[in-house]
Amino acid sequence: MSNKLKVGIIGATGMVGQRFACLLENHPWFEIVVVAASKRSAGQTYEEAVEGRWKMATPIPENIKKLVIKDAYEVEEISKLVDFVFCAISLDKEKTKLLEEDYAKHETPVVSNNSANRMVEDVPVIIPEINGDHAKVIEAQKKRLGTKRGFIAVKPNCSIQSYVPPISALKKFEPVEILACTYQAISGSGKTFNEFPEIIDNVIPYIGGEEEKSENEPLKVWGKVEDGKIISAENPVITTQCIRVPVSDGHLAAVFVKFKNKPSKEEIIEAWNNFKAPELAYNLPSAPKQLLHYFEESDRPQPKLDRNYENGMGITMGRLREDKVYDYKFVGLSHNTLRGAAGGGVLSAEYLKAAGYLTAK
Repeated sequence: MSNKLKVGIIGATGMVGQRFACLLENHPWFEIVVVAASKRSAGQTYEEAVEGRWKMATPIPENIKKLVIKDAYEVEEISKLVDFVFCAISLDKEKTKLLEEDYAKHETPVVSNNSANRMVEDVPVIIPEINGDHAKVIEAQKKRLGTKRGFIAVKPNCSIQSYVPPISALKKFEPVEILACTYQAISGSGKTFNEFPEIIDNVIPYIGGEEEKSENEPLKVWGKVEDGKIISAENPVITTQCIRVPVSDGHLAAVFVKFKNKPSKEEIIEAWNNFKAPELAYNLPSAPKQLLHYFEESDRPQPKLDRNYENGMGITMGRLREDKVYDYKFVGLSHNTLRGAAGGGVLSAEYLKAAGYLTAK
């Protein structure tokens, strides 16, 4: 009998759901027992449902090919079969929020890839290496929901991964202002080049809702838990521009930072190179051995060359130099569907299991 926790993927047929399926194929702690999607996919095998729209470079995992897709709204039935679920369903924000709460109230924890619950004050937005301790707010959330084991935890937006971890390593120098311009891959929209012909030879200077998330979510990540809720940090002040570019995977950011206590360039690079995650986060199955890596080369990082650093779970930086308006500027890169989406979700679930929040029913 397997000792692995039984997992469901809600929204299993979309790009992020497919990535979850691949990452969990041989996971040492988790086993997929349920795949769920919209009513139109329900009743088909997973293989049938994704035929002609499988977006991953690797084949459909054998362990889920023949699983029959359930309707994501069959919450009571699905909850009887799983210990927790990953949620990557594509619904509007209010419907997503209600569906995730429904699973939680059926005593099924939700590790979400969606934005719907990110700014709810008792829902942790977790980057395990940075703010895993925010998980303690879950106890207050359970009281609000009236649950014994059901809760919602969320992975932050993909666009912030390229600059929040590097700046987190510099918090002792007290950053006060940040300008981040992100150049975001098309997989962030759930599409491939075949499905997104308008991006060829083009740049689209708008991604709906992205700038608001990019400016607000880091402050929640850097916030603190008080009286059963997460109080977002007041500083640094963040402004962003988010742009869609013709790249398959990998979100690049041009980042400008002003500090209260300006460090030297050498101090910044030393802080990046010596950054170490807390032990509980460092030893997880999906955790990178070195979260941050600085390139000395003047033309790195590049998405094509560097997005898969540490199996896509690490962050790379380059081009650190002093700036005429801000103190410093640099370029950051993260893999948006690994660290930024499904991989970050799996890592968060590993952290929650290691911390005792995810258990077998």
